[in-house]
Amino acid sequence: MELDTFPRLLHHHAQARGDRPAIREKDLGIWQTWTWREAEEEVRALASGLAELGFRRGDNLAIIGDNRPRLYWAMTAAQCLGGVPVPMYQDAVAAEMIFVLQDAGIKFAIVEDQEQVDKLLENMSECPQLQHILYDDPRGLRHYNQHFLHGLDEVQEMGRIHNRNHPQFLDTEIEQGQADDVAVMLYTSGTTGKPKGVCQTHRAFITAARSGCEFDRLVPEDNILSYLPMAWVGDHLFSFAQANYAGFTINCPESGDTVMTDMREIGPSYYFAPPRVFENLLTQVMIRMEDATAIKRKLFHYFMEVARRCGAEILDRKPVGAADRLLYALGNALVYGPLRNVLGMSRIRVAYTAGAAIGPDLFRFYRSIGVNLKQLYGSTETCAAVCLQPDGQIKFDTVGPPAPGVEVKIADNGEVLVRGEVLLKGYYKRPDATAESIDEQGYFHTGDAGFFDEDGHLKIIDRAKDVGKLANGAMFAPNYIENKLKFFSQVKEAVVFGDGKEEVCAFINIDMGAVGNWAERRNIAYSGYTDLAQKSEVYELIRDCVEKANAELAHDTMLSASQVHRFLILHKELDPDDDELTRTRKVRRGFIAQKYGVLIDALYGGKASQFIETEVKFEDGRRGKVSADLSIVAVKTFPAAPARQAA
Repeated sequence: MELDTFPRLLHHHAQARGDRPAIREKDLGIWQTWTWREAEEEVRALASGLAELGFRRGDNLAIIGDNRPRLYWAMTAAQCLGGVPVPMYQDAVAAEMIFVLQDAGIKFAIVEDQEQVDKLLENMSECPQLQHILYDDPRGLRHYNQHFLHGLDEVQEMGRIHNRNHPQFLDTEIEQGQADDVAVMLYTSGTTGKPKGVCQTHRAFITAARSGCEFDRLVPEDNILSYLPMAWVGDHLFSFAQANYAGFTINCPESGDTVMTDMREIGPSYYFAPPRVFENLLTQVMIRMEDATAIKRKLFHYFMEVARRCGAEILDRKPVGAADRLLYALGNALVYGPLRNVLGMSRIRVAYTAGAAIGPDLFRFYRSIGVNLKQLYGSTETCAAVCLQPDGQIKFDTVGPPAPGVEVKIADNGEVLVRGEVLLKGYYKRPDATAESIDEQGYFHTGDAGFFDEDGHLKIIDRAKDVGKLANGAMFAPNYIENKLKFFSQVKEAVVFGDGKEEVCAFINIDMGAVGNWAERRNIAYSGYTDLAQKSEVYELIRDCVEKANAELAHDTMLSASQVHRFLILHKELDPDDDELTRTRKVRRGFIAQKYGVLIDALYGGKASQFIETEVKFEDGRRGKVSADLSIVAVKTFPAAPARQAA
């Protein structure tokens, strides 16, 4: 039997390595383990239970919640019946869910707990097609008596009875599955409009999984911590597709708050996180160093300078002088090894980041302490697998050459075009959008601007629609500049402006943890984010960060003119609930420019301050207002310097 669908891959692993761990979950402080054989039994029970409730081939199944074994099994259960799983972001508010529920015509939903059940109940009047809601965790639901609510225990028991009475039913359904059937529908983040349902086939995701597993030599003995949203293409590739292809173990943390503790306990060999997670980890490290003794701080900074000088080269097995090699070995014993252990990265053999560009300095930091961090380039429409960085050929400013079996070319306007089996089958109910994205030659238009360097490695500059020009004609790439600013632990988010302008200006969000710790150590009293953000001492701290970023930009021949001239610190954190960020925390640049137009005018109008009042949404649905007089500060810029040799 050809292993060309995920239910067939699951059956293969249940036969080939039935007693090996397939998935773990930490519950009440204890790790629970299911083998591949047990996982297949759970999936078969859930699939037949769904069939008993009326789930049929072609139906779409919404899946909402944190990473849980039964939610991953729900993916395969839907596929067994010829249905399509549609994972949704668990932190989306009820109103945000309506569009996907309506657009995908969801009749069945499997959710994690009472919180998600309540969101769906709130939307029932606007989603009359929703017929059944199944829940994993029954806590708090004892007195919910709606006839369409079902516990997964109950549904799986129905499925086991169904399997005993109809032993051939499920195998017959699985046999009907084809490689070109839609395996999953993932909705885009919607940075520029309504999200679109990306239909990806079994063939596409299995091809992407095979490519990655062979490229990095992933084996059944590997294991990964699965904590990123199941609705994100990165999690679907790394935690679902690759685990089902290679047969390695998925580990689900107890909660989002215990990820770091659970990671240290598991010690994954394979790790994946977007740049913001690596940024947050580095911020936590720097906060801890602020609280360390003077001797520890001195040791840390001394050996981090050694690591910056030669750590990445040692990791890539490049020639390094004997003195530096000896110092690095000492640093590994005193600093790098303990630091990797604190981060839960002691056993990591390969780590990836994707979803947004990662700053070269941040990238270098992790590689310099011995973490084999690599960049992956792709999108929801390409199964997140377009370019991969080979070991020993890592560049800090590229995403590597095209992955095996993927064709990449650069259009005349600089846009990156992709062709291969990893492409989407189409956008759900949007043939117009599909035709617009895939040209007559079969190339998908990514919307990213980039070019190939002399070694055939792709360098992404920015989103093509975001790349512009300053008034003097110099290139302006906002995301590139923002990543320079976000390298500093005190900067959580940055949004820069400059297209068509004489100079670049920026909005800054401070990192409350890092800056709050810094302020407390200096006895600077504050009442909350808004108060802290407008302290003159904090402005001086951020001014120093911006000027250091400008000094770095001065060495970039293409973007030296894009140094930041003026900035302000926003009075509130940019938030997905306020529509300023997507659920994957990408900046909705156009929306922000419109919402905070008065601040942009003040930045370019030469004002020293600007009053603003902004409406905010709270987690419980209430609305409020935040207001402040925002200071606007000018910063030092530097003359363009000769380009430094690429790392």
